[in-house]
Amino acid sequence: MLDADTVVFVEVRYRLHASHGGALASIDARKQRKLALAANLFLQQESCWATYPCRFDVVAMQGSGHAGQPLQWVKNAFDC
Repeated sequence: MLDADTVVFVEVRYRLHASHGGALASIDARKQRKLALAANLFLQQESCWATYPCRFDVVAMQGSGHAGQPLQWVKNAFDC
């Protein structure tokens, strides 16, 4: 996604229960490395975006019947 001149890689996570830490907690260091690797591959293949600033956002949803639940949108959720 683009936010002004920034390329944004968005990870969307859903968890029914928070018993294992919830949706946001599921973006651990291993997952962050995988997302960074995927972003790097994208930027290599789509070199027109390689000079733009980038960031990683996370959109998290939790619970059953989440249609009425608010989304959590964490901009610049992690650095790599």
